[in-house]
Amino acid sequence: MIDRPFYLNQLSRAVRRSPITALIGPRQCGKTTLARMFAEKKTTTFFDLESQLDLNRLQNPQLMLGSLRGLVIIDEIQAMPELFRVLRVLVDRPENKTRFLILGSASPELVKNASESLAGRVEFVELSGFGLRETGIDRSNVVWLRGVFPRSFLADSDADSLAWREGFIQTFLARDIPQLGISIPPAAMRRFWTMLAHYHGQTWNASELGRSLDLSDKTVRSYLDILTGTFMVRQLQPWYENLSKRQVKAPKIYLRDSGLLHALLSLPDFQTLQGYPRVGASWEGFAIEQALEILRPSQAFFWATHSGAEVDLFFIHHGRRYGIECKFSETPKITKSMNQAFESLNLAHLWIIYPGEHVYPISKQVSVWPIKNILTLPKQLR
Repeated sequence: MIDRPFYLNQLSRAVRRSPITALIGPRQCGKTTLARMFAEKKTTTFFDLESQLDLNRLQNPQLMLGSLRGLVIIDEIQAMPELFRVLRVLVDRPENKTRFLILGSASPELVKNASESLAGRVEFVELSGFGLRETGIDRSNVVWLRGVFPRSFLADSDADSLAWREGFIQTFLARDIPQLGISIPPAAMRRFWTMLAHYHGQTWNASELGRSLDLSDKTVRSYLDILTGTFMVRQLQPWYENLSKRQVKAPKIYLRDSGLLHALLSLPDFQTLQGYPRVGASWEGFAIEQALEILRPSQAFFWATHSGAEVDLFFIHHGRRYGIECKFSETPKITKSMNQAFESLNLAHLWIIYPGEHVYPISKQVSVWPIKNILTLPKQLR
């Protein structure tokens, strides 16, 4: 078992501050294991809403939950969205001392009325599978190939890892999406997801995808929102402001887990991945996810103009603007695009994340930063 002290500390702070803590993230990313680790040496009652026995225990949820003390953990709460209203009533009672930890595999936006029911009463902690702080930097290529899901990363071989990911995709499409009350044929969603994998790292274009799949713009948009709401896809929103340049205003699309990306693209091992024509796009998505996991900015964007200037990741920290570029190259250099970004965005600093070995400055405001040093990146923010 891999220790996850960062998330355990996050849970401790959240449970102390809020009557309800929501631990959210994709299926099979380790939420239940983390919750059980957190519950050790605490007075805890655990409900798994995929267990018929626990569903029977909650036939009268207000009576059952209202009688409990200590920490109450409810796993896969999206299976019973009516519990959100019950929890609101319980935690609003003046005598309430119980703390609730709810686990879910869908975002609050996808589970209708969740955020509205619990507004002001819940704190969210998002879990995203194993990051490099947990696996160790020396295994970054394994994380890149296999992804961040624990069972995929910890598999005995690349073939076993790929088999797990294929099973995950099939189960996700055939069971998990229908459990959210969404009726989409698994084959249709699989085709869309695979097509999206080929567009990984590109700007969203509903019309182009719709024509490729013979679907309407509205339908492909709804498919995208479902995969986003279940933590399979990241829509990185554009940053734009009143500049003279024409700026891109559509989001960029990334499959959040590089292992699932490679499974959908039929890239079974590292040798095949390195020979893939768009290996740079895969690397870009992997590096962006790791940077977001380490830096945890309150908001993150990309920036691009129609003339070709672009920054892969843009965020603001303590009022200062920063950028990150991800380059699958051993010798990255300052480009015209980067210079335009500095001029237009007034960046305090820009880091070029690459798969090489050495940290070195290209200029006073641009640093080349290897992925193996990404854990030290937060210390560079001023």
